[in-house]
Amino acid sequence: MKLILLSLFILGTASFASAQKQINMELKKQLDSILQLDQGIREFGDTETSEGRKDTIAALFNSSKEVLQKSQWMIMKEIDSIHLKKVEAIIAKYGYPGKTLVGEPANTTVFYVIQHNPAIIPKYYPLIEKAGKSGELPFKYTAMMLDRKLSNEGKEQIYGTQVYGIQIMNPQTGKKEFFQYVIPIKDAKNVNRRRKEAGFDTTVEENTRRFGFSYKAYTMDEIKKITKPSN
Repeated sequence: MKLILLSLFILGTASFASAQKQINMELKKQLDSILQLDQGIREFGDTETSEGRKDTIAALFNSSKEVLQKSQWMIMKEIDSIHLKKVEAIIAKYGYPGKTLVGEPANTTVFYVIQHNPAIIPKYYPLIEKAGKSGELPFKYTAMMLDRKLSNEGKEQIYGTQVYGIQIMNPQTGKKEFFQYVIPIKDAKNVNRRRKEAGFDTTVEENTRRFGFSYKAYTMDEIKKITKPSN
């Protein structure tokens, strides 16, 4: 019995070591660094981020909170551009660096960088779709990119992840106001079922509240009418 248990232990240890060897630690480290900056600059601008956390993020960027607050959007644009060049080189060498190659959450890095560079989403969406369907990337990320791709094309989204805001003229008051809305959803009545199947842990209503407003289903025609420039 002891011999059998020892053999099983050795086999299990060998299997674990083999799995560990599959992780490209150098690539994982590079992707972790990119992800930290990508998410950090966005977390800094989140209204729910504490002042203490903002201090930590500012230190990550070798900056003060005041400077980061003033230059946040410029910094974000710059790092998104730099990161895109890096991940395109990674994709050219490895394909999509998924869970098997770099572990989690490093396997989400390439998704975020592409998602934040909308112009190249059509080029890389098939890669993200394949990663999501194969389990190398949680499928909810594929769903988010599909929504952004469709929204950018002026089409209805599928999972209700994309919101938009625009200044419009209120016909009742005659004053301009900021109008926020969830971009129209195809088959909106079943969106929460699709979200659950895709791996989201919130409903479209709960997700919309994160952006500071309440969900209301609109058609494309209704949005065109509401946002139509006044003469």
